[in-house]
Amino acid sequence: MELIDPFGRKINYLRLSVTDRCSMRCIYCMPPGGVPLLSHNDILSYEELHTIARAAVAVGIEKIRVTGGEPLVRKGIVPFLAGLAAIPGLRQLVLTTNGLLLESMAESLRQAGVQRLNISLDSLRPETFAAITRGADLHRVMAGIAAAERAGFPLKINMVVMRGINDGEFLDFAAMTLDRPLTVRFIEYMPAIRARNWEALIVPGETILERIGRRFNFTPLARDRATGPARTFRIDGAAGNIGVITPVSGHFCGECNRIRVTASGRARGCLFADTGMDLRPVLAGRSEAGLMEALRTIVAGKPGRHSLAAEDQHHAPFAMSAIGG
Repeated sequence: MELIDPFGRKINYLRLSVTDRCSMRCIYCMPPGGVPLLSHNDILSYEELHTIARAAVAVGIEKIRVTGGEPLVRKGIVPFLAGLAAIPGLRQLVLTTNGLLLESMAESLRQAGVQRLNISLDSLRPETFAAITRGADLHRVMAGIAAAERAGFPLKINMVVMRGINDGEFLDFAAMTLDRPLTVRFIEYMPAIRARNWEALIVPGETILERIGRRFNFTPLARDRATGPARTFRIDGAAGNIGVITPVSGHFCGECNRIRVTASGRARGCLFADTGMDLRPVLAGRSEAGLMEALRTIVAGKPGRHSLAAEDQHHAPFAMSAIGG
């Protein structure tokens, strides 16, 4: 079975958030004062999340990425992930984390059936990292990355690039791929929280590649639709690869293959769509067929593109942690 949206895109990827809580307060993710947190009763139970996942796979989802907030802060996450990994027909189970708790959990995640990790890492300089995250410890994240490598995880390192903050570290991040089989992805800053003068923070993907190209020769790799919107490259002789994700300077919506469900049970066809569908009434009816139909409806209403350009933004500000990034 396949999910095809009105624009002919095959939708086979679900981003499933399990919590809105996070152990960091990144400046591009939430405002300085933080955000109101959902109550315990407003968060879907693991049973409900598992039901959504089963229904999603039944209608054509092949890849699930578990997100937060920070998914590792939720108690019982490892058994939940093991349950997802056992869903018949699910081809990929991956997880996004900020890495703070990873050192002690990497081996358990691997044994639970998680196949790959995406780790957010926006600076290799302790002071800059602390400023971006509002106080987090870079050394803990690096220890977590090392533990994940020892556990045998394929790793993607995601760097959100911000002009004047961490855009002097491109070469350091690219060099991480020289002798380690990592994928390092440079992501254009996105105006989720609609900070003042957000346009000044954006470093276009082409500028990122041009700066890296002054130091390293690299060649493009074949596009794999399953890997999402990144354009990937390999530095000559490198063990890993680099990539750029350009939501602002270069629309990739024509290749979008995802839907998302928040920890409170709201399904969206686009990160920057203000509308969505509350799945809780369907879950209350205990009808997996009804849930499957709801997910088909989300896909049928998926927009053709987002509206991130400065001249056509219409979305309300939101914290990435509340939606699953």
